[in-house]
Amino acid sequence: MPENVTESPGRPGVALVRPPGPRLAEGLVTHIDRRPVDLELARRQHEGYTAALAAAGWRIRQVPPADDLPDAVFVEDTVIVVDGLAVLGRSGAPERRAETAGTERAVRELGLRVARIEAPGTLDGGDVLQVGDTVYVGLSGRTDEEAIRRLSAMLGALGRRVVPVRVAGALHLKSAMTALPDGTLIGMPDLVDVSVLPGLRVAPEPAGSHVVVLGEDHVLLAASAPRTAEMLRADGLRVTVVDIGEFEALEGCVTCLSVLVHDHR
Repeated sequence: MPENVTESPGRPGVALVRPPGPRLAEGLVTHIDRRPVDLELARRQHEGYTAALAAAGWRIRQVPPADDLPDAVFVEDTVIVVDGLAVLGRSGAPERRAETAGTERAVRELGLRVARIEAPGTLDGGDVLQVGDTVYVGLSGRTDEEAIRRLSAMLGALGRRVVPVRVAGALHLKSAMTALPDGTLIGMPDLVDVSVLPGLRVAPEPAGSHVVVLGEDHVLLAASAPRTAEMLRADGLRVTVVDIGEFEALEGCVTCLSVLVHDHR
């Protein structure tokens, strides 16, 4: 059964992605100023991002389009996958809740068991960072304590320990921190409650907080984090860089654009 441990090494499996729709430029912006978005450039950047995943060995699976939902390209927010269980989120942004329908279809086609965060709880997948058996969950504008309690019960049955982390000044927990292949947390300490963390390596620039683990020694970073890329290469990691500038204009990052479902069979 496939398993998604997005921030931990494992054999590549399936990468769920959803191409940007025609209303992308209308996507929500919360913590940054809105600027124009070039849809055609965004589509090319998304193709480049998807190609980078495929080049690293991931099998690309398209989530059904949702052209009437501007933020649907940020597929990570719709689901959390652990040990063959896909937990569908319920966004704190009501206008995003319809995005989960297409994701549910995709994860069912993969043979995953499906659960969901029910009202009144709210949870975005961008607030969930898996590091081994620990699952950090951001208390943010999109994810609340009720949803974290529900998720903790679901994942506790799978042997996972859920650690709530308060987030301030960022959209999601993974806007502020992610993890390297060895489990080291990296991010911006001013945006998260570091008292509940075992440590946090400071990223040289904000976009360096967003790392996608593609393999045991391979990570994906945005082109807007060149100093972080240099630092991680000096650590001996293989670093793939992609330009996602049009998605960064909508508070997106490299983690938001996919759900990596590892195949540990």
